[in-house]
Amino acid sequence: MIGRTALSRRALLVAATTAPLAVACTTPPPEPPPPDPLADLVSAARADAALATALGAPETAAARTQQADKLQAEVDRATPKVPGTPTSQPPPPSTPQPPANPTREALVTSLQTAQKQAADLTLTAPAHRAGLLASVSAGCAALLEALA
Repeated sequence: MIGRTALSRRALLVAATTAPLAVACTTPPPEPPPPDPLADLVSAARADAALATALGAPETAAARTQQADKLQAEVDRATPKVPGTPTSQPPPPSTPQPPANPTREALVTSLQTAQKQAADLTLTAPAHRAGLLASVSAGCAALLEALA
């Protein structure tokens, strides 16, 4: 039969097996995840540490730096790795510059804000993060008492 228009079994089988591959190759990449809510706490902790250093409160600076490191470790752990990106460690975060005229009141206000922010996030965070956030909130409260 010359000029056959019907598909043979082999042609139908090839078409059926290659169709999913064509769809898989044209699927758009997944959207990036939303920013981690702990990232703001990391920035605030580093800024508080710089402010405490400028005010001559090394214990407060050390405590807030340690909190920032622990929060950053959790952010890094929870951030999904994007395929195709290098696996090398990111450079360490730079220390923020303290304000031009650092005051004790600015540090107290910043610690109060960080305490409230961590406490608020504790209520909505998964259980494995709630402990870390509660620890940060309690640590800020202890630092406020020490500064009082």
